[in-house]
Amino acid sequence: MIVHSLVGLVKSPVSATILQLIGRIFVAWGVLWSFPETRPHILVTSLILAWSIAEVIRYPYYGMKETFGFAHFWLLWLRYNMFIVLYPIGMLSEVGLIYVTMPYMKASNKYCLQMPNKWNFSFNYHYASVLLMGIYFPGFPHLYRYMLLRRKVVLSKAKSA
Repeated sequence: MIVHSLVGLVKSPVSATILQLIGRIFVAWGVLWSFPETRPHILVTSLILAWSIAEVIRYPYYGMKETFGFAHFWLLWLRYNMFIVLYPIGMLSEVGLIYVTMPYMKASNKYCLQMPNKWNFSFNYHYASVLLMGIYFPGFPHLYRYMLLRRKVVLSKAKSA
């Protein structure tokens, strides 16, 4: 994802790509894999649906665009309209799952580094997760505004073509 953005295969800014990647890795590994107690939660279903539908649209769109130099209008329309619903569902599912996991994080002390230690440094995974969850709120509008802007540009070009 980041490599595609860096080398210009996709027009996504690196900052937006990194935010999305950090969020997905954290939720997949740092929440769902690390705390299996959260896996049966209903938000996992909405998360998987939002992520999956977005990817099922995104990759055929980019595949057609890179292979044939264009994408069918219906695929272009899906790519630049479905995010309006899918991004908020995905973000709320991610934040909700982090929130649901908080008691398990706090009780387990998993991934925490307590002092004293030879590095004279401490790390609390629970509080780091609270901080990361706080980044979602300014990060989401950044990603969403970027997609709305891209939508306006891309769909207006498609209409005039």
